[in-house]
Amino acid sequence: QVQLVESGGGSVQSGGSLRLSCAASGFTYSHYCLGWFRQAPGKEREGVAAMSSGGSTTVAESVKGRFTIYQDNGINTFYLQMSTLKPEDTAMYYCAVAPRSYWSARYDCDLHTYEYRFWGQGTQVTVSS
Repeated sequence: QVQLVESGGGSVQSGGSLRLSCAASGFTYSHYCLGWFRQAPGKEREGVAAMSSGGSTTVAESVKGRFTIYQDNGINTFYLQMSTLKPEDTAMYYCAVAPRSYWSARYDCDLHTYEYRFWGQGTQVTVSS
């Protein structure tokens, strides 16, 4: 059973930084996508950033140049480094994992929520002006 747990959320002033962590357990896939998503009240969940098992990354236009996705030690933990935060970044942030077949592993990961099978519980990020 795959379990994901986010941490690192909190309150920060506009222009500040936060690093979100996602701890994964029970993960045995050879090919996969790692993703970060967010959802603000009254809005649809949107993809923020994703990384493939091959190391390629995909970042949403709204956060490009400010957010970075990375992992230090395989699949156990991956991160979302957020800099130059804006009030519009306020949302519940979720990490997610999408298993992939060997024939799809050549492609970059996308940010469609329906392609991600496993989800964390979410961590709140609030940015004040």
